[in-house]
Amino acid sequence: MEFFVQILINGLNIGFLYGLAAMGFVMIFKSSSVLNFAHGELLAFGAFFFLTLVSAAKLPLPVAFMGALALCFALGFVVERIFLRPLIGEPLIYVIMLTVGLASIFKGLMLLVWGGNLYMFPPILPAKLSITFAGITIPPVYLLSTSIGILFLIFFGLFFKYSSQGIYMRSVADNQSAALSLGVHVRRVFALSWAIAALVAGMSGIVLGIINGVNVHDLSSIGLKVFPVVILGGLDSIGGAILGGVIIGLLESFTGGYLSASLKDVVPYMALIVILIIRPYGLFGLVEIERV
Repeated sequence: MEFFVQILINGLNIGFLYGLAAMGFVMIFKSSSVLNFAHGELLAFGAFFFLTLVSAAKLPLPVAFMGALALCFALGFVVERIFLRPLIGEPLIYVIMLTVGLASIFKGLMLLVWGGNLYMFPPILPAKLSITFAGITIPPVYLLSTSIGILFLIFFGLFFKYSSQGIYMRSVADNQSAALSLGVHVRRVFALSWAIAALVAGMSGIVLGIINGVNVHDLSSIGLKVFPVVILGGLDSIGGAILGGVIIGLLESFTGGYLSASLKDVVPYMALIVILIIRPYGLFGLVEIERV
């Protein structure tokens, strides 16, 4: 029973981080219909920014965390302004292929600057912050990831519902032409969407780096797991992205715990195939009906 509970806790925590990373992916898709294949590299940048600020700059943890998120936010703005904005109005496949190229460029830059080694953080959180429940010890980093994830969900929920920029982003996601005719600055919305998506991905990368270590290849590959998550939840559903992340995290955790550790990386893509066959629009995705 203790083993089951431990696997359950691990799966929920990792799944929550997958869901948060997928939320940024969904935001970009909702606002611009772009599939961002460089999402995993944005996630890895967040971890390396935090590693540099903590290890090289010797900044306090809260300052380093906020600094890394600020750098990710700025990176999202730069990517949209330099690479994506010139392609507005061009066929969508051009933009998608651009993100594929950006993924390779970003990965090469990270290998050039930080190398391909695995970097481990020193103990960041004191062990006394861990919680023991029913004989199961929950590490403080899992408590941190859950707390940060809940805070981000509440913040973005309020942001999209009540802030003017959040309302503009929702309007652009629903109908770009109508939003433009009403005076919404669509290009500014695109830039903000990429910036927030990079910030959310960076935050997930920081926590995953603390848990598993920081490595370019491992963190960037997690970006590919975003696809099963968002397909499961629905490409245009932020809430579905969170639920999809939790489900994929649990599938990975229980497969690795009870079947084989080598199979846990395959399970998300097996789930992706099943979802595409049974329900292509995901659990909460909107079914598009075209009339001729």
